[in-house]
Amino acid sequence: MMHRGRHRRRRRGTALRAALTGTALALTAAATLISASQAQVTERPGALRPLTSPADTARLRLRERLVPARTLDRLAASMGRPVGVDTVLAGADRTLREGPGCSDADRATLPVAPSPTRAYCWDPADTGARGWRPASVTTSGDADEDGVWGTHRVVLGGWTHGTRTGPRAERGLARVALVDADDPDRLAYRWVLLVVPVDGGRDYRGLGSGISSMVWYRDKLLVGTRRGGSAALYVYDLDRIQRATVDGPAIGRVRGGWSADGYRYVMPAVGSYSFAAGRCSATGPPCPGALALDRGTAPATLVAAEWTTPGSERPARLWRYAFSTDPRRAGLLAANARGRVDAVEEYRTRVTGIRGVLSYREAGAERTSWYVGRVPEAQDGHGGLWRQDTRGAQAAECGADATHRCWAESAGSLSYWRETGEVWSLSGRMLFAVPLAELDRSLG
Repeated sequence: MMHRGRHRRRRRGTALRAALTGTALALTAAATLISASQAQVTERPGALRPLTSPADTARLRLRERLVPARTLDRLAASMGRPVGVDTVLAGADRTLREGPGCSDADRATLPVAPSPTRAYCWDPADTGARGWRPASVTTSGDADEDGVWGTHRVVLGGWTHGTRTGPRAERGLARVALVDADDPDRLAYRWVLLVVPVDGGRDYRGLGSGISSMVWYRDKLLVGTRRGGSAALYVYDLDRIQRATVDGPAIGRVRGGWSADGYRYVMPAVGSYSFAAGRCSATGPPCPGALALDRGTAPATLVAAEWTTPGSERPARLWRYAFSTDPRRAGLLAANARGRVDAVEEYRTRVTGIRGVLSYREAGAERTSWYVGRVPEAQDGHGGLWRQDTRGAQAAECGADATHRCWAESAGSLSYWRETGEVWSLSGRMLFAVPLAELDRSLG
């Protein structure tokens, strides 16, 4: 496939790794401690509780629905040959500014403890657009074990548009920034609009569900939808990006070609996963609030955290699905002949308001650590980040009153780049990275 070429990429990767991990930022605003008026000491959530009963695990069962190949082929035949990540990045038309060049208000949203070693703010043309907000991040470190895709190191930033503000045609849409991260001093990106084929590939519509998190594995991008959607996950193919041919506000087929609300590229869904037991609810399947990839399992797994209202008394669920090992199903979950996908592990946690999740087991460790980033009950300041396992929980402390609200403000998803040892995340309008080793040290 076009995204291979390991030997040449590994030589580039060795030289770049030192630059990526050695770049530090003077983030003075992020070092400011949370004020006493903001500080609220979070009650310790305690240890994770494993769930094994059929009644619990059955609620996590997924049904896989793949878009027929003839539908995708019909769309490609009309729109033109699909392109890949390299083509999109070659036309990157936006840049991310490094932390010192960002506003004080933006830098103030970064974690207090630990302090990020790298941070960037998005182009003002994007942050100034009403209704759009960054929600999720994944990287080529998830996609491939050497951390490079094609000829680039890539970060994907998922944004979603609110349903009540901004231009009516954009409400509920989702887009992904493909970020060229080869040069840590100059990150450039271009937008791709997420769409769904309709009418057998004769047209497409905007995703329209909003996104809560996403994971890039192999050539697939798995996108978690917001609460209440009929599909829990949509699947996209990074080798099936299509060019729009008409620059207009419409989305789909129009007179003269294909339009995408002004975006140059669209990515059509190639499949979806829905809960077999119906839509998510407090008594049924969980509403996914965060996703991440765990490459430390065999096979690799998709980990997920349930969204529950911050401060609620209802415990949240953490669980994982295995990825398929069939080369013909690269990047898809392990489904049986009937398209059923069962969870392979499940826990309950007392942490609420989870916006980010990671699962990582250090070499030689007895237990897997689960990292959960949460938003505060009032959702008006910094959140907390807890590391949990079946023995207990730890969180960083900061400020004179030792609050646990030391993590990012408006926290987003978490993505671990194994090659560089960094955890990537989002805070408000900032994209940042923290070494996992520093994260663990801050958690005690």
